[in-house]
Amino acid sequence: MNKRTDHITREACIALDQHDPLGAIRDAFVLPASTIYLDGNSLGALPKATAAAVAKVVTQEWGQDLIQSWNTAGWFMSPQHQGNRLASIVGAGPGELVITDTTSVNLYKVLCAAAELARKQHPSKRVLLSETSNFPTDLYMAQSVCKHYDLRLELTDAKGLASALNGDVAVLMLTHVNYRTGAMYDMAGVTQAAHGVGALTVWDLAHSAGAVPVDLNSANADYAVGCGYKYLNGGPGAPAFVWANSRVVSATKQPLSGWWGHASPFAFDANYVPQVGIDQYLCGTQSMLAMAAMACGLDVFEQANAVGGMTAIRAKSLALTDVFMDLCAARCTEFGLVNVTPTAHQTRGSHVSLAAPNGGYAMMQALIARGVVGDFRGGGATGEADLLRFGLTPLYTRFVDVWDAVEHMVRMLQANEWQRSEFNRTQAVT
Repeated sequence: MNKRTDHITREACIALDQHDPLGAIRDAFVLPASTIYLDGNSLGALPKATAAAVAKVVTQEWGQDLIQSWNTAGWFMSPQHQGNRLASIVGAGPGELVITDTTSVNLYKVLCAAAELARKQHPSKRVLLSETSNFPTDLYMAQSVCKHYDLRLELTDAKGLASALNGDVAVLMLTHVNYRTGAMYDMAGVTQAAHGVGALTVWDLAHSAGAVPVDLNSANADYAVGCGYKYLNGGPGAPAFVWANSRVVSATKQPLSGWWGHASPFAFDANYVPQVGIDQYLCGTQSMLAMAAMACGLDVFEQANAVGGMTAIRAKSLALTDVFMDLCAARCTEFGLVNVTPTAHQTRGSHVSLAAPNGGYAMMQALIARGVVGDFRGGGATGEADLLRFGLTPLYTRFVDVWDAVEHMVRMLQANEWQRSEFNRTQAVT
């Protein structure tokens, strides 16, 4: 250990946990004793209250009250009600955000709305700009939208964004925190630059909502989407959310004109008339089981508000990632693992990625066998480095977990455990 990390002992990490204002919130989650869970950026841990809440929907609201629960249990208004609870976490106002559908579906909605609005405002603009390493489904959706709106998709890296953001750009679509590296954009600064060339902004908050402070209104963003199953702990396949700035929300219609977005859904009118505001971004009937689970994830953030909310969450996130990066730099570099996550606080989210020159997938499988759960992201056709990715979720990750995880990683690497055949068989989900 070098001078940079000689003060980071296991005992020091335990002391940090003892003085952690968020420490008690860990007890709100189901966390197997034999597991160090560092994959909350892919799937958040289970809140203890979720099982009972979902069971209540099944046994009482559905089982006994049946269809009355659309009214008596508030099912019908749950996208708006839960959306208002989430709004404060991402800097949106009341009535500006709804929880509905999936991130991909919501992204399609806002991309179409942005493309339509851009065409009205600046008919000559023909570019939808995004990042080369954006999450693939975002690019797939962008490709589809470009076909329908006579746009062309252009990609750049973060370093080339300023020069690529020119007068031809109609819509800029970015993920706030990059899913691979954890690098985070200055949302306000980038949005201002986009508006400066007459472009609209679409932000994907999948890797930032619930982990880093987001202020959509202060940033003057145009549209945003995000998922509920990562840092928001809404469960696998949890409903996503969609937001549009009040100045653009009703300027165009979103393309999926389903009955939940109708101004009078129970008038059963044959012609579609959209609701005013963000409610028009609703589409089909929601899953109340999923909504109940999502509500439990949001309940935990209300507990966190009592001890500092997103300010405390961000402070702990930065401290956790600092410790993890420092320990990895001191102990894992000799094995060829290189940190690719920015070290500057203002430029990173809450996960850390290590580039592996070879055997990255097998290394992660060997770590999981030791009870340290992260995930693997291969470079694929892009030619980018294979990454070991570790999500450090402030609501339940402890500093001692970070220490123990790095210790396991070093021992795994020293013993070349990752070379064993059982860790080199690729599974369907990595």
